[in-house]
Amino acid sequence: MGGSACRLASAAGQWKGTNTMEKKRYTYEEFLEIIKTLRSENGCPWDREQTHMSLRPCMMEEAAEVTAAVRIYDRTGSFENLREELGDVLLQVVMHSRIAEEEGLFTMEDVVSEVAEKMVRRHPHVFGSVSAETSGEVLRNWEEIKKQEKEGKKQEETPLREIPMELPALTRACKVLKKADKLYESQKSFAASADRMKELSLKISEREPADYDKELSDMVGDLLLEVSNISRICKLSQEQILTDKIEETIEKYEKAPKRAEKT
Repeated sequence: MGGSACRLASAAGQWKGTNTMEKKRYTYEEFLEIIKTLRSENGCPWDREQTHMSLRPCMMEEAAEVTAAVRIYDRTGSFENLREELGDVLLQVVMHSRIAEEEGLFTMEDVVSEVAEKMVRRHPHVFGSVSAETSGEVLRNWEEIKKQEKEGKKQEETPLREIPMELPALTRACKVLKKADKLYESQKSFAASADRMKELSLKISEREPADYDKELSDMVGDLLLEVSNISRICKLSQEQILTDKIEETIEKYEKAPKRAEKT
């Protein structure tokens, strides 16, 4: 075991052996060393087996848990959960970076440097001479800079397919419709989408319930896209709206008397 790993193991042992639960405060550099040790030959079998692909579900889950922690903090003022979940996301970032370093691709230092450079480059109104007095101007500058960054780079995806399919479907729908409107100028207006929703709702109401109905499935899909277009136009967060409504529904049902169980 290397010197750094030995010091980490000693510190962990001291923490476990104390009755006062005085936790050692680790530094960022020590955290990187911990992950390096876990991935080493004498480290953890599970951690050594992980790849970029195997860790994908973990990143998605941890990102969702951070969002949940933000909601809890907003409701209760309790920040401990948020602190913990942000650490779990950082763990995923460092794990991916460590795997990439082992593959000879890039390091965690490269990741930090690149995102810092990006923030400086995309905020010329702060670090340069460009003027931006409103958030709208900031976003317009941001999009223009992103466009310039992509020039000359090899793009495997089309402009619409570069929006990750791993995003939640409602979020991706708004992003696709927004970009399609910008590129093709073919999107419906608020009124047109509202009218189409009325038409689809009427057709759906006339259907007989069935376990699976391909035509009904298509109509529901079209209805969701029209809802997405209205959300896009009105700058509404569909995911957050639906999440809040689900919570309201849970609270409503939990306050109601339960149905008697069948014997």
